[in-house]
Amino acid sequence: MSLSFHIHATGGPARRATMVLPHQAVETPVFMPVGTVGSVKAVPQHLLEDLGAEIILGNTYHLYLRPGHDLVKRLGGLHRFMSWPRALLTDSGGFQVFSLNDLRKVSEEGVHFRSHLDGSSHFFSPEHSMDVQIALGADILMAFDECTEYPADRSRAQASLELTLRWARRSKDHFDAHQHETPWAAELPGQSQSLFGIVQGGMYPDLRRECAERLVEMDFPGYAIGGLSVGEPRPLTREIIEQTLPLLPADKPRYVMGVGYPDEIVEYAAMGVDMMDCVLPTRAARHGLLFTSQGRLNIKNRAFAEDQGPADPECGCMVCRRYSRAYLRHLMAAQEPLSAVLNTLHNLAFYLDTMRRVRDAIAIGTLPALLARVRALDDSRSGQ
Repeated sequence: MSLSFHIHATGGPARRATMVLPHQAVETPVFMPVGTVGSVKAVPQHLLEDLGAEIILGNTYHLYLRPGHDLVKRLGGLHRFMSWPRALLTDSGGFQVFSLNDLRKVSEEGVHFRSHLDGSSHFFSPEHSMDVQIALGADILMAFDECTEYPADRSRAQASLELTLRWARRSKDHFDAHQHETPWAAELPGQSQSLFGIVQGGMYPDLRRECAERLVEMDFPGYAIGGLSVGEPRPLTREIIEQTLPLLPADKPRYVMGVGYPDEIVEYAAMGVDMMDCVLPTRAARHGLLFTSQGRLNIKNRAFAEDQGPADPECGCMVCRRYSRAYLRHLMAAQEPLSAVLNTLHNLAFYLDTMRRVRDAIAIGTLPALLARVRALDDSRSGQ
């Protein structure tokens, strides 16, 4: 058995569900913190558990380069290596490889690229991406795709879509033949990893439709919408998501990759998205930007120098229960490493609590009211 997906309640297109994976039953809609190199930056795993994170991400490209997937497999897989007993998802490495620009060369077989660490030469194909992800041992793997850049003209988007579909078939064929090689196969007999397909097609709705329909024919256990948050305007992101979601099977999880701000993840969940991830809460925290029920807050602001209140008066996280805005500002000004820890803990708590509120609202039928409050906050989201 791999993934199973059980829908408990709906609110319009939104769904409250449980996604059962080998290492964890994940409540959806879910926000997944990003742990690029086997670590969610600045936060140890036991605190992620305290925050209620049920699934986090690992990055195939970075873990392949360092410490190496073979080493991770010899040490029992990524779960054991990083001491994370709950669910893991690994991306395919495609987005990072295609972000290298001049350091890569794409062919039908795959992508030749140079490491951003030392300039060494490497090659990723759909088959190799599967081998790396199987060795890492995540619960959910992503098919190797080409992330279409923005802007891209129609011929470029069409060619990228066709390549993504051919690579999706190769990914699935190789995964189906080798999934039994995951490092935890013996300790979880009868369980297996799951491979998701990724919908590409640039900003062209008809190409997105073609890609989605052809991927659905391949019968993946879940589907992602990729190629977004690559520089396009926010309204266009929303439009592509809204047009693509109905093309994906209603009885399988639907994942939008690389989004977004708190108001966006609520909007997308209301549209029927089940899974989302983004580096924003951790990256913003390291720069002093906190997300709160009152809007965005730049903790570096001089106005907080003597503010003894919590970062967010409505937040019950471990940071807001104990530390003042004045102290958080002081840590930023002093360039104290604890600053990144506390800011990140708060931001992740805010994102995870936001998704809990969404799940509760779907279950009791109050999602429209929650959505209205979030939109009102978004209208004034310049913060303090």
